[in-house]
Amino acid sequence: MAEQQSSSFSTSSQTHKHTNRLASEHSPYLLQHAHNPVDWYPWGEEAFAEARKRDVPIFLSIGYSTCHWCHVMEVESFEDEEVAKLLNDWFVNIKVDREERPDVDKVYMTYVQALYGGGGWPLSAFLSPDLKPLMGGTYFPPEDKYGRPGFKTILRKVKEAWNSKRDTLIQSGAFAIEQLSEALAATSTSNKLSDEVPQTALRKCADHLAESYDSKYGGFGSAPKFPRPVEMQLMLYNSKRSGETGNSGEAKNALKMVLFTLECMARGGIHDHVGGGFHRYSVDECWHVPHFEKMLYDQGQLVNVYLDAFCITKDVYYSSLSRDILDYLRRDMIGPSGEIFSAEDADSYESEGASRKKEGAFYVWTSTEVDNIVGEHATLVKDHYYIKPSGNCDLSRKSDPHNEFKDKNVLIERSCTSAMASKHALPVEEYLDILGNARRKLFDVRSKRPRPHLDDKVIVSWNGLVISSLARASKILKGEPEGTRFYFPVTGTNPKEYMDVAEKATYFIRKHLYNEQTRRLQHSFRNGPSKAPGFLDDYAFLIAGLLDLYEFGGSVFWLGWALELQEIQDELFLDKTGGGYFNTTGEDPSVLLRVKEDHDGAEPSGNSVSVINLVRLASMVAGEKSKLYREIAEHVLAVFEKRLKDAAVAVPLMCCAADMLAIPSRKQVVIVGVKSSEEFENMVTAAHAAYDPNKTVIHIDPKDAEEVAFWEETNGNIALMAKNNAAADKVIALVCQNFTCSPPVSDPKALESLLSQ
Repeated sequence: MAEQQSSSFSTSSQTHKHTNRLASEHSPYLLQHAHNPVDWYPWGEEAFAEARKRDVPIFLSIGYSTCHWCHVMEVESFEDEEVAKLLNDWFVNIKVDREERPDVDKVYMTYVQALYGGGGWPLSAFLSPDLKPLMGGTYFPPEDKYGRPGFKTILRKVKEAWNSKRDTLIQSGAFAIEQLSEALAATSTSNKLSDEVPQTALRKCADHLAESYDSKYGGFGSAPKFPRPVEMQLMLYNSKRSGETGNSGEAKNALKMVLFTLECMARGGIHDHVGGGFHRYSVDECWHVPHFEKMLYDQGQLVNVYLDAFCITKDVYYSSLSRDILDYLRRDMIGPSGEIFSAEDADSYESEGASRKKEGAFYVWTSTEVDNIVGEHATLVKDHYYIKPSGNCDLSRKSDPHNEFKDKNVLIERSCTSAMASKHALPVEEYLDILGNARRKLFDVRSKRPRPHLDDKVIVSWNGLVISSLARASKILKGEPEGTRFYFPVTGTNPKEYMDVAEKATYFIRKHLYNEQTRRLQHSFRNGPSKAPGFLDDYAFLIAGLLDLYEFGGSVFWLGWALELQEIQDELFLDKTGGGYFNTTGEDPSVLLRVKEDHDGAEPSGNSVSVINLVRLASMVAGEKSKLYREIAEHVLAVFEKRLKDAAVAVPLMCCAADMLAIPSRKQVVIVGVKSSEEFENMVTAAHAAYDPNKTVIHIDPKDAEEVAFWEETNGNIALMAKNNAAADKVIALVCQNFTCSPPVSDPKALESLLSQ
């Protein structure tokens, strides 16, 4: 498959037997299919008109460029001349990149899930020429197997049904869309949640997760195990709130579950020990053998959870894992203008010139390779990472059921480092040094292997998640003890640099994906902005990133932009009468469903993130605007009251959001001083030293006229506090709650102790 790197895509038909319309698209996923014998169209009017003209159904295939089963279906069916002939003769065929058009994906994925009880990618759907779904599924093998119909059989059956009972099919598709439209656009006549809901939802969700907790391997639920960061965020939040209300037993228990899960994940094969970052999920219960793709949205959220764990424990084990992920992103996932790319594939060629890609080929090792590369300390390294001549994917029956990794090893740490160091009679630091040097040698050799395909699309929402984690890391990591040592692949960079990376990524979005006239975002970028407009998640996740950029010491310009984007988000997506945010603007007639998404899954929902954004913004602005933000947030939550009551575990971040909004008075830290000073940096670091999601940090430089003018307009109290507390040679901090402020402090340690009370 032509998917090695974006630069290897060719639109020239001279070197290919087939070239279709996808050759002129920008999406890496569509370009991977540009030379299939299938006559693919991109999503758009040209394809719809062709289906109407020929009076045939549409075959819609949705996937993404780093999707393993999408590659399998391409090889088996879309590269096959016989299957292509059936598709071209009987259907108009459309390819969609779900990362480029999440709105289209949402419509047909929802249909498939509602009808068949499950979904996934590749998504295969058959539509009428007016885009109503007729039937659908996910991956289909080409031939009938195990009593299940293969893809060719499915194509024949759809063709026959279209010829013999078309009206019934179209009616049922239209009815399904109508039903889904009603179900997914819930409204609320009440403007706020019932009083008891925030507390009970938080408790219910935490209890449900505690029941599903795996005390042997960490994580919530069984294999396949996904690192769903929103679950860990909820448990940390609930731990903090339980501690505040005197329930220290529950607080400790919830914290223990998260820390053990984070440790098991970091020791498992789901963590790329050699190059940093985390793979998508583990196929077994022990976090060992992963599905090897790496997704940007996982990296951004996991950094934040590891940072939170560090804030709570002050254990550099967790901070170094935040660095591990961020250093991987800096090295492999950032473009020349600071833009952050989307994903790396699971599959790659085992060697130059190989005919087919294999899952995990880039990441796995034979015992002999490790001997030859590591040399002197190979025995220690093999013992540490459970590396064996026969291969090590034997810890669970689920790890390698088809024996694909025979003689291959996925690195995993089965014992803690201190125990292993003592086993080898070495001081821990020396042992860690040996491992770090060995990983560097493995990394250098691995770098010469054919790399997995990089999806170099820039998605606003996912960039927002990472901008947030970079900004937070820039201050939280300053809490590491002086002289902390780091080991490859962690670089030990000055935390300040992470803020520079965050700002560069934000400038890229501002320059390339934001229209200053219309004040609207575009969803993604590759060789130019995509046709798709910004969706709810793009606005919500970027606003969250901008708030973190500002609160962790960035310019007030970012806060100003966040306020502006919130205004546009409310204009484009808010249901002003029924409450809640739709996922799309509703301006594209080809997108049949306008959904109010609440599920906090691999990514949080736009509605959950929006409520938290509104709570944060309401604590920064004053007067009517502050009141309006809280009212919107209350109405959003009211829309999802039933979900919070009956299925809290599906909406963990929304449970946190509801509790945040219910807290009568949010803590405010106001820092006044010259921003270019080291004292200012230290004070902002102190403000963020402790884990407390119910706190807002505001900083103002009384010597900066522009900044003072911003606050005079946005919240006069802040401008007044700056005026009253300006000191020529000092940075001053105040902690305010319930309309009362502490006496000003000028020592970061004094601020830390104030905040810990």
